[in-house]
Amino acid sequence: MADKFKDECGVFGISGHPEAANLTYLGLYALQHRGQESAGIASSDGKRVSLSRAMGYVADSFDEDKLAELSGSLAIGHVRYSTAGESNLVNAQPILIDCSHGEISLCHNGNIVNATELRQQLVQEGSIFQTNSDTEVILHLYARSQAAAAEDAIIESVSQIRGAFSIVMLTKEKLIAVRDPHGFRPLAVGRLGDATIVCSETCALDLIGATYIRDVEPGEVLVISKSGMRSYKPFAAASPAHCIFEHVYFARPDSYVFGQSVNEVRTELGRVLAREAGVDADVVVPIPDSGVCAALGYAEESRVPLKMGLIRNHYVGRAFIEPTAAIRHLGVRLKHNANRAALAGKRVVLIDDSIVRGTTSTKIVEMVRAAGAKEVHMRVASPPTIHSCFYGVDTPTRDQLIGSQMDVATMASHIGVDSLAFISIDGMYRAMGHDCRNKDEPQFCDACFTGDYPIELTDQVDGEDIAQLSLLDEAT
Repeated sequence: MADKFKDECGVFGISGHPEAANLTYLGLYALQHRGQESAGIASSDGKRVSLSRAMGYVADSFDEDKLAELSGSLAIGHVRYSTAGESNLVNAQPILIDCSHGEISLCHNGNIVNATELRQQLVQEGSIFQTNSDTEVILHLYARSQAAAAEDAIIESVSQIRGAFSIVMLTKEKLIAVRDPHGFRPLAVGRLGDATIVCSETCALDLIGATYIRDVEPGEVLVISKSGMRSYKPFAAASPAHCIFEHVYFARPDSYVFGQSVNEVRTELGRVLAREAGVDADVVVPIPDSGVCAALGYAEESRVPLKMGLIRNHYVGRAFIEPTAAIRHLGVRLKHNANRAALAGKRVVLIDDSIVRGTTSTKIVEMVRAAGAKEVHMRVASPPTIHSCFYGVDTPTRDQLIGSQMDVATMASHIGVDSLAFISIDGMYRAMGHDCRNKDEPQFCDACFTGDYPIELTDQVDGEDIAQLSLLDEAT
């Protein structure tokens, strides 16, 4: 099992460019870190909407012939890691339907917390679902809307869902972007000549040479067409709940999310961590790649030299063999190997962004000790993860989260380090430019660290997921 939270999904949309599908393909390249299970693109030439989806990476999902079939000046794209719905092609996005309002295709990053409730209601009213993804619920609400105009039907449908959602939609003539009232997930707006782009992270704008304009505001619906860009605010005002883990781990370091440089925030997390939990050591070693920025900050603040004591293999894909019991312990070495020259005889501080299950951390510590390290300390640039996320992040259940099962001293012994320390909650907020965490109205969603969930979890019972309705389940 993975020892990191899984990236949620990435969305990209463009309006007003003759190479819309090709630019969407490039934008998805930049967002590949947000999802590696499937990739898809939908485009419109003003007359019909075309769709292409495949399992796997962006580079494996499209070729020149497929992209040539995606004609038109409008396109949306999606990279997926499943958080609701099984990992198979039927659940890949974009999803395309044709209804009384015309063809519409949709991509979604996030998680709808009342999807099961809405799905049960829709099934009872006669809706037939083709997937077990929460995203399809939005399209059924749209198709059943009695609103005269498509835009009104979109607003009516998204007004019924709750949770974390950054959405891009495509009709034959329009690009629509929607962000939930709390602004959990990022969604940026950019310009490339006369074209308008919406995407999960600014790194996608950088790749295609576009200029960042602004973010889609929390609770905003943007409708983009040849006549320009119109903004609607159909949601009631809500307190901000930007996902703090976007800064800790999810977003690319070269992106700006929620108005801040991810690289600068992560580096500052390392500096604060060094001030709060410094230790006598000879080298600072990042656990690549997620620990690199924080390690740089920690090394700068502590004045302990940074060494690349762990080398990551970036060419690891899906394993084509099932390891036997005799060699299963070698799995971590597919991704990481110890650099003995940097570690032997040294007091080492390992820096990582987070600890989830602790399994990978344990194996890395064993590897560092085997390379001759005299002492091994670990410092973590986020607080202990003690709660699951239900807003679009694939997280283990609480009984699998090491931070919810052990105190720090027990964790240190379990992982095998000489000492272990995490950044404090207030320290994390200071790294993001705040004096401390506002306990009455937190500046970010930090539920994975605190259990303070900003939205009622309608589809949860006693903290556990209600199972997604299967296509084979009988409606009750």
